[in-house]
Formats: sequence, C-alpha cells, structure tokens
Amino acid sequence: MFDIYTSFTRILENEEIAIPLAAIIALTDLIESSNAGTMFELVNALHEGEKSLKSQVSNPIGVSAGCELFIEFVTLFPHDSANFTDLKRELIRQGRKYAEEALTYRSKIAELAVGFIKDGSVILTHSYSRVVMQTLLLAHQRKRISVFVTEARPRGLGLKTAEALIAAGVPCSVILDSSVAYVMDKVDFVLVGSEAVVESGGLVNAVGSNQIAIIARAANKPFYALAESYKFHRLFPLSQYDLPSHNSKILSFSRPVRPARSASVSRPSSTTTEHPSSSTTPTKITQEQISENNPHVDYTRPDLISLVFSDVGSLTPEGVSQYLVGMFAG
Repeated sequence: MFDIYTSFTRILENEEIAIPLAAIIALTDLIESSNAGTMFELVNALHEGEKSLKSQVSNPIGVSAGCELFIEFVTLFPHDSANFTDLKRELIRQGRKYAEEALTYRSKIAELAVGFIKDGSVILTHSYSRVVMQTLLLAHQRKRISVFVTEARPRGLGLKTAEALIAAGVPCSVILDSSVAYVMDKVDFVLVGSEAVVESGGLVNAVGSNQIAIIARAANKPFYALAESYKFHRLFPLSQYDLPSHNSKILSFSRPVRPARSASVSRPSSTTTEHPSSSTTPTKITQEQISENNPHVDYTRPDLISLVFSDVGSLTPEGVSQYLVGMFAG
C-alpha cells in the first residue's frame, strides 16, 4: 500500500531536492498509485495526501507551498484525454517534467543574482541555503567577494555554509547571531534564502532573518532574498504567531521549581541565619531544551525586503504578490 510520507522522506534523501519540490514529487507518486476513477476522487486523494504530510512534519510551510501549487495545477489542467487513465498518465508525466525542470531553478537564480553583486562586495548571509551557496560560489568564480556568516542557532547551519565556502576558497568569517548589528557597517548587502515567500511579499526563513532585515534597514543596507518559484505560498501572516509552524510550546515559560518541605518543621533559633537558595538544587538548561522552546523560522515583513531573486525574475515584494495572484487565477 502506498504511503505518501515514506515516499516524501525517500525523495528528501536527495539533498538537491527542497521540501516543496519533494511534496510535489510525492503527490505525483500518489497519482500513479491511486485508484481514483474521476477528477473529484483524485483531487480528494491529493488533499488527503497533503493533510497526511502536514501532520507528520514539524514545519508544514514548505509542504503546504508545494502541495497547493501541484493541486492547483491538477485542478486547472486543460486536457482532451479520451479517458481518465490517459489523463492520470499525462498528469504524472507533467509532474515528473516539472520536477526535472525545477532542479535548474537555482542556477537561473544564481546567474540573475550575480549580476547585482559588485566586485569586492562584502556579503552577510544567514544559516544555510542551497540557492545562496550556488550564488556565492558562482560570484566567487567571477568576482572578489568576502562573506560573513551567522551561526544561525538553534540549528547552527551557518557553520555548514562557512565550511563549504572556506573549502571553495571564499574569504569567510563566522559571526555570532548577536553580533549582526556590530558587523552591519562592514557589509554591502544581506543575502538570504527562503523557506517560503508569502502572498504579501514577505519572507519565511531561518529564525533570525527578521532581526537581520530590521538591522539592515536601520543601517540602510539592501536585504535580498533568493527563492525558487515553487516556494511562493498563498499564506498571509500578519505576525510571527500566524505562521503554521508556531505552537504553544514555543516560547513557553518554565514552571518554577518549589523546594520540597521536610517532614518535621522546627522553629529556627534566633541565632540561625536562613539561606533560601541552599535548599534548592540548581536547574541545568540544555541546548536541546532551548532549541525545543524556540522557533526555527520567522517572518520578515515585505517592507524590509529590497528584492526577491527567483527563477521568474527579480521581483519587488509587490511583484511577488502580483505573480501569486496570476499563478493561482488560472
């Protein structure tokens, strides 16, 4: 029996495939294994597949972006097939073709973005992004660049970026997340990837991106985002807490630990000095606890973003909104 989550995780073993694209390929696999005999049944099966995937991942944003794009494509797909079996076969072919083409999007974005990078640029990037890495490595081949990379806690993926850049010969320095304001005056612009670009033109990315954008705006430095078009998402958050990834465990307060009372209580003598802390065992906080209590992504408002570089062109945040309207208008 076909299990969409198993298919999804298997697809993600290929490190070149992003979560939204993996969701699209998994839905294509679902069509191939589906017994649906009508378009109504097939679309229902796809929605059930989407629901199953979203319930089994910690951050459903990327899955939602890929699934809504593919389901909309299936719903609006023009066809003159003689029977439904032929239609399903054509949908599978188109899904596979799109996935193959989508793997070229990063190189298109890199070529576009490199044109905006001047020789001698000092760039600040955050966390790890495949499309950012491809852009920086291409820029290094053609121009002189230097890169500051944040640690990007809690996942620490900035170290992965720095190691890859240093191995390629790019001058690189890892900075603390808390030192972004300190280093901003040395930076020409900020370049980040994305988990999703939402309907307002805002950005969902590794936590810390929002505060970097705020600091960049205060320092009058451009803040550029790179995003494949399959990450464009019909989501309209008004704040951090509107993101689907937010839950009650994030930023929750710990319960105070009360010292245990002894079985017998005696009145202290007038010469005894009490030390309340001596009866309390010190609380140890681990990095795992901090990670579990904090978000892994945040939302950056569109007014803080200078441009979004995508495979469909360089877009202002308003341009992203217009593109999304057109994409889902049929």
